[in-house]
Amino acid sequence: MPDARAAADLDGGVAMYVRTIYMTGDPALADKTLEGLKAESVALLSGQAGYRGFSIFSDRQLGKILLGSWWDTAQHERDSYAALRDQRQELLAVFGGTITVDSWEAAVARRGDAPPGAGFRLVRIGFDPAGVDRLVNAVETTAIPGLEAMDGFVGGALLIDRTRGIGSVGAIFRDRAALDASRGPQAQLRSRASEAGGARVLGLEEFDVELLDRPHLNL
Repeated sequence: MPDARAAADLDGGVAMYVRTIYMTGDPALADKTLEGLKAESVALLSGQAGYRGFSIFSDRQLGKILLGSWWDTAQHERDSYAALRDQRQELLAVFGGTITVDSWEAAVARRGDAPPGAGFRLVRIGFDPAGVDRLVNAVETTAIPGLEAMDGFVGGALLIDRTRGIGSVGAIFRDRAALDASRGPQAQLRSRASEAGGARVLGLEEFDVELLDRPHLNL
């Protein structure tokens, strides 16, 4: 089993670190906000050292947007955040709501690609930091194989903050129909994997995939 202290994209053995930005705002402003993000984000981020990918997920009805950028080192993740402060504030100000920024280790990752219109399910979890290796093993041996057996699954990841004992498991499906059909099977899988990994489910959300940029899928 891999040591969870060394974050890894297990598709290729390359360390990965992820910054997420979770925004809530006026649903009426979601379209305009997403247009700006899709037009400018990849160009801005890909110009930073260590860039490994970017995702935009949305719930336009409720007014939620989730961004995730992937980096090869924790230092590059921090440096990019500082370097793009002004541009980020300008792009995110359009939504006019709340913004929460977090940094994570990618302990497990299967990074597939999918077109806009795909579906994304996010399970927020809590765990005992002393049991993080148990959690990683459960995701590797139970959650990921179970997801891979579901029709339409194209990729997923376990993101963790070992110090705070929180994290998330995200799964992308090729379209909303596949996402909807997976709800029952994934609920059963989630119960088994949570028990095996000693995790507590803290939240469950679904989003539309707006953009996936995966320049290093073959690493």
